[in-house]
Amino acid sequence: MYSELVEIAPRELKFIFEPKKQSSCSIRLINKSQNHVAFKVKTTSPKKYCVRPNTGIINPRESCDFTVTMQAQKAPPPDMACKDKFLVQCTVVAEETVEEDITSAMFSKDDGKYVQENKMRVILVSPPSSPVLSPINGVHTDLPSYNDSPREDQVHGNENISSQQEGDVNGVHSHSGRYEESLTRDQVSLLDQNPPKELDENVKEFRKENDNMQMEGKHVQLEKRKHDEEMELVKDVASMKSKISELERKLSEAKDTISRLTEERKLTAQERDSLQRELVMLTSKKGGRKARVGFPLLYVVTVAFISMVFGYLLHY
Repeated sequence: MYSELVEIAPRELKFIFEPKKQSSCSIRLINKSQNHVAFKVKTTSPKKYCVRPNTGIINPRESCDFTVTMQAQKAPPPDMACKDKFLVQCTVVAEETVEEDITSAMFSKDDGKYVQENKMRVILVSPPSSPVLSPINGVHTDLPSYNDSPREDQVHGNENISSQQEGDVNGVHSHSGRYEESLTRDQVSLLDQNPPKELDENVKEFRKENDNMQMEGKHVQLEKRKHDEEMELVKDVASMKSKISELERKLSEAKDTISRLTEERKLTAQERDSLQRELVMLTSKKGGRKARVGFPLLYVVTVAFISMVFGYLLHY
């Protein structure tokens, strides 16, 4: 006996029916297992409903919501009785599986794989007299507690939908009983130019939703481009600040060097002036004496020393 993989809340699809208006309701899938679970939603009337998303991956002990939208109908069915049904299939998948990897073969029971199947019926209700006392567009928030388990016959999918009735939510039911891919954008454009009567309302609504999605995508791209430009501007400002700091450091070092050289030059000039004064004093003392035979040795040595120092200072 297999344990329940996913809990579904609520257990039925309730739509507020108003002629020529869409109605939506939300379903929550709660993964009660320790495994990654893939789900797929099918219906007996694929042209009448739109499910987003109709497939997905639920992480262990987490939940996922999908929204079912009933396309606008001209008139309600007799006695507001709807025979449409939905089937939610769930199976365990590998941890690295992503939504793009989900295929119909994953939910096949041929190889003995356990697939949880839950059948859901559709209920139509009249618009409430007071919008405050009822959910908007049939969206329910009164989810049951986590431990509220379904009946065993629901866990094992005893209420299966026959292969001649069920179809992918976004698919088109063919006359051969097989299920084909959903309409492409080009096909929708062709149908919009010359639509069949039974598909006229659905195709127009599909095109409207497609245009809204394109506008949202452009807005997201614009926001991303704006964010990238802001990040580049921040990087440029940071780089400029770094370069300015480096220039300020080098300028400070240059000022210190200039100050040191200026001080040394002043000291050298003072020493030179002192030596010149001493030379003048020595010259004045010896000026009154007559030189008998050449110049005195001390005078020659002093003059040579002073000349050498003076030349060194001039060279420096």
